[in-house]
Amino acid sequence: MLICKMSKRVLVIGLVWPEPTSSAAGWRMLELINNFLLRGYEMHFACAACKSEHSFPLIDLDVKEHIIQLNDSSFDAFIETLQPDIVLFDRFMIEEQYSWRVKAICPTALLILDTEDLHFIRYARQEAYKSDVPLSNDLYYNEHAKRELASILRCDMSLIISTIEIETLKSQLNIQSYLLQLLPFFVGDENPMDIDFSERKNFVFIGNFIHEPNWRTVLALKELWPKIRKALPAAELHIYGAYPSQKVWELNKPKEGFIIKGRATNAIESISKYRALIAPIPFGAGLKGKFIDALRAGTPSVTSAIGAEGFAYSEQWNGYIVEDVDEFVEKCIRLYEDQLTWEEAASNGRELLNKLHSGAYFDAFFQRIEYLKEHIEAHRRKNILGQILWTNQFSATKYMSLWIEAKNKQ
Repeated sequence: MLICKMSKRVLVIGLVWPEPTSSAAGWRMLELINNFLLRGYEMHFACAACKSEHSFPLIDLDVKEHIIQLNDSSFDAFIETLQPDIVLFDRFMIEEQYSWRVKAICPTALLILDTEDLHFIRYARQEAYKSDVPLSNDLYYNEHAKRELASILRCDMSLIISTIEIETLKSQLNIQSYLLQLLPFFVGDENPMDIDFSERKNFVFIGNFIHEPNWRTVLALKELWPKIRKALPAAELHIYGAYPSQKVWELNKPKEGFIIKGRATNAIESISKYRALIAPIPFGAGLKGKFIDALRAGTPSVTSAIGAEGFAYSEQWNGYIVEDVDEFVEKCIRLYEDQLTWEEAASNGRELLNKLHSGAYFDAFFQRIEYLKEHIEAHRRKNILGQILWTNQFSATKYMSLWIEAKNKQ
């Protein structure tokens, strides 16, 4: 591990306060914060959103919390006093809102964008799915792409969670590799939970219901569940997820074995009770945190190619990757009934979890930070498109924010 030789100040500006029990994005943010802390950085987290009862108490980690205002010059005074060395934006929408203020007050601060996943890829796939058309590269050139790519170009470094997304940015959209940093979910030296086949029962799915791919996956499960249930009349499918709406609860049919459970307090412990996680994910992007949780829980899974995308060793999946609906049903039944098949899948999961060890990626990330801090001027000179985007004629979000602030004062 690379240890920081001197204390440095990092400001994270969050879209929301981290909720690790609600979404993979929540514990991804905690991973980043913890890795900065382990290397001796002074951490600050600022957010304009309201906290919820599920927001993680960052002060318990010795992270200083700040409530900020959107479209308000009070942020300028705040950041001028704080003088961060590094500012990390939680997704491109936050970069749009605050980066120009940071740039004006702290021009030498290193600007890092945490993309979480590439939103424009997810939206392109969602559009193809809803329109029932094949996914083509043309669909990537959408309005979300223009905004997200502009944020990537304005920042000194963007964190990308999977190699698939790195390649898409480089090959399809000509983004230079020196602006990108591969940083998957943090997986350390850990062993999956060791719970026997005979001690587990039923199927499980988990995912934040605010996230559209999760909702569509639940609808897909609702369609195929009767076929599984017919073969396994004693089995149930339990659906976990934060923020279930009324339309989600309306799917709850205990007599049919299709049960909505709501929020899981501890995702890994919850998943560990089940024989298989099933997730016919129709669209999305990035890495899916539910499968990391399933690996840690020692629970095999059945999913789609989109679900397994980004895992470099998906050929050694802890279960099955299938696209055809009937084959999906057949694999679910086999994994549930056949102990030898299940044990082989669980063994693959142990090996896969070991291969996903990501300590080297995080070391490389912090080494890159140290390099950029020493060579920031040369780095920015190379990024001519970023320089162009920082000129006034491309500052629409800046002037919109100033207009909103002036309007609010009136």
